[in-house]
Amino acid sequence: MASTSADDMLAQIRCEAATGVLFAGVDEVGRGPLAGPVISAAVILDHRRPIDGLADSKKLTEKRRDRLYDEICERALCWAVGRAEVAEIDRLNILNASLLSMQRAVHALAIAPQKVLVDGNRCPDLAFDMRCIVKGDSKVASISAASIIAKVTRDREMLALAESCPGYGFEQHKGYPTVQHREALQRLGVTPHHRRSFRPVAELLSDD
Repeated sequence: MASTSADDMLAQIRCEAATGVLFAGVDEVGRGPLAGPVISAAVILDHRRPIDGLADSKKLTEKRRDRLYDEICERALCWAVGRAEVAEIDRLNILNASLLSMQRAVHALAIAPQKVLVDGNRCPDLAFDMRCIVKGDSKVASISAASIIAKVTRDREMLALAESCPGYGFEQHKGYPTVQHREALQRLGVTPHHRRSFRPVAELLSDD
């Protein structure tokens, strides 16, 4: 029954979107890294200008994501990015910081959506008709678009961070806790861009 209900909901969303209901898809990127902000995006697509190939950003190549990013920016009715910085992540915890970044993304939209569709099982506190959709980034076009905008935006920021903080490998792991990143932390120490509340970073600071 739960599966049928979910399928019915998705069918209704697609039908309403095709008739012009303004859905804002929302997704975030960056909950797992040891460094950098968590970034969310909100996208309202134009049903008259469909975009082929939208999918979960994690399942796309970097080249394909970049191309879709440009198409979304060009064809969407509007889109916006919200973020929570490292200090906010450490103060609020990563879940609440992620929800805050989603709030900021939706509030930054130039057009107010009629409904908001959020990837996952937790919705931010917003005064809109909202629905959480588990794995929504692979099921709903506007959420897929939001996942692409958020990931490309964050990845580009981490590339810039790699230039200002050489040696950590941010251009490769984007702040995630890879072996390379952990070894760099041991060798070079903690930067202001690292999340001090995350265990590997907190343990290093404690040892110091």
